[in-house]
This record gives sequence, structure tokens and C-alpha cells, in this order.
Amino acid sequence: MKAFVIDRYKSPLRQTDVAEPEIGPHEVLVQVHAAGVNPIDERVRLGEFKLLLPQELPLTLGSDVAGIVIAVGAHVTKFRPGDEIFAHPGKERIGAFAERIAIAEDNVALRPKSLTMNEAGAVPLVALTAWQALVERGHVAPGHKVLIHAGSGGVGSIAIQLAKHLGATVATTVSGPNAEFVRALGADTVIDYRSENFADVLGGYDLVLDSLGGENLEKSMAVLKPGGKVIGIAGPPDPAFAREIRANPLVRIAITTLSAKVRRHARRAGVHYEFLFVRADGEQLTELARLFDSGALRPIVDRVFPFVDTAEALASLGSGGTRGKTVIAVRREEAERISE
Repeated sequence: MKAFVIDRYKSPLRQTDVAEPEIGPHEVLVQVHAAGVNPIDERVRLGEFKLLLPQELPLTLGSDVAGIVIAVGAHVTKFRPGDEIFAHPGKERIGAFAERIAIAEDNVALRPKSLTMNEAGAVPLVALTAWQALVERGHVAPGHKVLIHAGSGGVGSIAIQLAKHLGATVATTVSGPNAEFVRALGADTVIDYRSENFADVLGGYDLVLDSLGGENLEKSMAVLKPGGKVIGIAGPPDPAFAREIRANPLVRIAITTLSAKVRRHARRAGVHYEFLFVRADGEQLTELARLFDSGALRPIVDRVFPFVDTAEALASLGSGGTRGKTVIAVRREEAERISE
């Protein structure tokens, strides 16, 4: 089958023939119709996670998938051939930039009925990230104040909608041209990061979702009320993540050292810092599918590329300016809908 792979870290994506996936007893084989493109795909290509999450090379990239189940393992009970699904395959088994992929059934959910394949392929990773940050870790509830950085991006555009659904007051940072776009998603306060310093404007927040890292992460702590929390998805990883992935002692020491400055800054500010590396979860996707079908959430798809242009689709993330998500239409019928 055809797939887009890297032969070594930092090498360009290339299309090639790879072996058909073998499905285990608890896995489903999916004919991929659409695959979302995420910044993490580029970070994997560059080798940023090779010490934390080693992968065998050559490696097929891709962390979002929507498609149709074409075969199931002997012990699969939740799905059958013909089911239309969407999924984040999980950090141990990425590979959505391919014609077919095997996925653990616990990581899969039925596709929201209201979404096209291209829309469904856009949302698993970003929707799970928003859910795990705001619901699972942030415990966002009515009356809470939440700051979401990069509100026009893939994670931000879903997180704004989810936070509003949960009853929060939402602030976000974007460039000026995206201000009305994020207000339409539900943002109450919009900060143009090019002309305003959000730390000078905001205060008393319960939660910050930071996707930028670095100085932006540390500045975010200043807007939190005592005991508030900043959740970072751009790093640095923290000791809890090292325990989660069962890192070896040397990696644990490295992670502890990398995050020491940020954690120290948080303690001095009287707030909490947590690193979030999204995990695959079919049950959470099922809950999110209900929110999409109810209209509480809507997917934001900015561009759709045909499968042959997968490398170009990944490179396009570097140019910035994307609202929501970029998607690869793997099946011909999905690609044909681009021009409809």
C-alpha cells in the first residue's frame, strides 16, 4: 500500500510502498479516507521526541484518521467491518498518512454523523487535547476563567468552543485579523499578541492552556489566581510525564532537569504547571462526537490537500496563518469533494 514515510529524522516525507498493516486480536484495520495534519507530525519528523518516544524507522507519520473499518481482530467487540470511525491512533502507533492503518479498538469511536470524513479526520487529536486539558485536568466549570493561547489554531479553535460549552469565560490570544473569527467561536476577550501584552491585561484566571511554550508559558503564570494551573502542550515535559511513559532513569533525570526552571517559577508564583501529551481514548472521542452532533462543537477545516500532496500539506504548517486544521484527503472521493 502507499504511505508517506521518513527514512531518518529530519529527512523529508516521501511516498513509497509499505507492507500492509497486521492487525492484532484487539485491533481494527481501517481504510483511511482522511487524515489531519498536526504540528506534532512535524516535531516527530524532526526527531524532537526520539528519546522520549522512540520509533522504528522508516516511520509513517500521521496522528488523525477518519475512515471505514474493513477488518477486525479476533477479540474485537465494539466494531465491525463497514463502521465509519475516527481516531487518534496513539503515540505508540501513529501512521495515518497511509491508505490503511491498524488501530487498537479502545482508541476508536464511531464518526460523528454530522461531520464529513474530511471534518472527522481533522478533529481527533485536537479535540482530545482540549478535552484532556479542560475537562480531565482543568475541571473547568461554570464561572471559571480560562485563557487559551493561539485561539485560531487547531487546538485553540476547539478549546474555545469546549470551554464555552462548559460555562467558562474565555480569553484568547491571536493576531488581529483573527479577532472576529475567535469571537465567533465564543471568545469573550481577545488579545492581539502583536500589539498587547496579555500579562498586562488579564488576571485572576483559573486555567491557561498554552501551546507555545518558552517565555509565553512563564508569562502565562502571571495571569493565574493563586492555586491556578497552566497546562502546556509544547513542553517542557515534567516528571509526571516521565512516570507516565515509564522512562528509564537517565531520561527521567533529563526531563526533571528540563522542566526545573518552569516548575520553580510556578512554585514561586503560587500556581501549578502540568505538561500534557495527548493520549488516545475512544470513550472520550465518543463523548466529543456527541458534542459535534449536538452543535456544541464544530470542526474548523482551513485547507484540504489530496493524498499525493501530503508532504506539501505538512510543510504548509510552517507558513503559519492556518485557521483550524489542515487535512489530507486520502481516498479519491474525499479529494473530489474539495472542489465541490
